[in-house]
Amino acid sequence: MIDSASYRRVLGAYPTGVAVITAAAPDGIRHGLVVGTFSAISLDPPLVGFFPDRKSRSWAQIAPIGRFCVNVLGSDQLDICRRFAMSADDKFADLAHGHSPSGQPLLENAIAWIDCAVESVIEVGDHFLVVGAVEALGRRDTGTPLLFFGGAYHDLADLPD
Repeated sequence: MIDSASYRRVLGAYPTGVAVITAAAPDGIRHGLVVGTFSAISLDPPLVGFFPDRKSRSWAQIAPIGRFCVNVLGSDQLDICRRFAMSADDKFADLAHGHSPSGQPLLENAIAWIDCAVESVIEVGDHFLVVGAVEALGRRDTGTPLLFFGGAYHDLADLPD
């Protein structure tokens, strides 16, 4: 049996990027959640995926929309990460953002964004695997990603040995 503390410690040796998944309901209400489990899945066709917790209220609000935008956070966006990691009625309050081509919230100064339609959702353990069909994407020319490593957030330049 693998205990959860050992599992987290060992997997904490693998750095991950940090992204905010955003979506806007037809009534204009915006939703978002932080994930550290975002990944490219396929080049042909272009597919990406992430793993929200099955108990996530934010994912439960995004799922019926059928679309989402992945906002890859830069190392200077830890405050945005913290905002979307907490539980709040309006995580977008007083937050500057634009819109992806499909109308999903696009966070200002994200270092990259990927606009997707939900392709499939599969229950996997205590999470879902959400697969998105990529419809549009873009990136900034500057900036480094916000990374999660060893239980803490880092910039590429300050990763511990």
